[in-house]
Amino acid sequence: MSTLADPVPGGRPGDVDRATALGGELSGRGVHGIVLSYVDTAGVGRVKTIPTAKLASAAAWGVGMSPVFDTFLANDSIVTTDVLGSPDGDLRLYPDLDHLVVLAGQPGWAWAPVDRVTQEGERHPGCTRTFLRRIVADAEQRHGITFKAAVEIEWAVGQGPSADGKFVPALSGPAYGAIRQVELSDCTADLLAALAAQGIDVDQLHPEYAAGQFEVSVGALDPVAAADRSVLVRQTIRAVAQRHGLVVSFAPAVFAEGVGNGGHLHLSAWRDGTNLHSGGDGRYGMTAEAESFAAGILSHLPALTAVTAPSPASYLRLKPSQWAGVFTAWGRETREAAVRIVTGTLGLHDQAANLEVKPVDLAANPYLALGAVITAGLEGIRRASKLPQETTGDPARLSADEAKSRDVRRLPTTLSEAVAEFREDQALRGALGPVLADAVIAVREGEIAAVAGLDDERVAAAYRWKY
Repeated sequence: MSTLADPVPGGRPGDVDRATALGGELSGRGVHGIVLSYVDTAGVGRVKTIPTAKLASAAAWGVGMSPVFDTFLANDSIVTTDVLGSPDGDLRLYPDLDHLVVLAGQPGWAWAPVDRVTQEGERHPGCTRTFLRRIVADAEQRHGITFKAAVEIEWAVGQGPSADGKFVPALSGPAYGAIRQVELSDCTADLLAALAAQGIDVDQLHPEYAAGQFEVSVGALDPVAAADRSVLVRQTIRAVAQRHGLVVSFAPAVFAEGVGNGGHLHLSAWRDGTNLHSGGDGRYGMTAEAESFAAGILSHLPALTAVTAPSPASYLRLKPSQWAGVFTAWGRETREAAVRIVTGTLGLHDQAANLEVKPVDLAANPYLALGAVITAGLEGIRRASKLPQETTGDPARLSADEAKSRDVRRLPTTLSEAVAEFREDQALRGALGPVLADAVIAVREGEIAAVAGLDDERVAAAYRWKY
């Protein structure tokens, strides 16, 4: 006869006892329910919730969720691959107790990311959190390299909710303006308090460029924890905004025209506690491996966009001369380059130096995006790839000869082009594995079909409230 203390097929030894104690502690703090969170292939956050009293059971046996969600589209339609998209089967969601957080913006609730496991206790090949963990572990085992990562969060704040789905900015002040900061000061003060209560290290919170837009930058963590944090920060922003009668959109393009919401990735590679992006003999203090890592990302960027810019609305944002990074260019602090080299302030280079990947938005599954970008960088190290000539200024203004000499190419201008590039990139597809790679292609092609015939305004509207 099975008991709660029996061996755990998909969990970790000791989690059941720990969850039992933790559940009692949470109940004593007034936490009634726990949000079990993951992100699907389309980049949509999906959840199940359980009463706090069921945490130990979830740690022991998981919580059921159909594998069909691997092929959900943003509009909740379902596509299929040869192994996914069927109504058959079940997966188990196992909460990661190390990252369980009491939600300051949602009194009575806690939140935990999950790993998705088969009923037989095997890691599900479509679980993107498992994918990222595997990529990070392989990098350390094969190359002795670890990573620090952070995801920037940009969002638009609107009046609302609007019955017709339109977006009306809740702010009137100019970009980066003091007026805008004052207009949202009550809400953002509560947001800072909530993030601090949840143990989230905030570097900056400020008005951004587009109408009603704000941005928060958070401290770097290992990549899996950084992806978890990205999801948690968005959960918190939504909750705090709602308590102030506001709505938020993380969509790549809230409107068809203008600057959209990015989700830029910051990433640095380390070995034995030393930052490979600082103190080296290469350009701007990079080591040879750091240069090769950046070169690998650049060379795979056309295919990476199918992962980092996965929505038809992403390509409304990816326009030249809008700081979206739409060319395969790199440069120190060059915000038009797809890969921006960040050296940090004098005296902090050894800790702060990193690279920023700019053609990324928040329709991207952060686990999938970080894992794919790291894969591309490691390919560069494996091949000892060389960085081309640096680009300064706006790559859109380069002559044809200048662009050719720097190997500067325009990234895909549509999701269809990005998918075609991804199909041909054996390194990326091999790293994802056939189940996950096929899911990416099927979902992207489903999104393309879903908006066929729509003009740009209707495409923006279709995804405005999905992320």
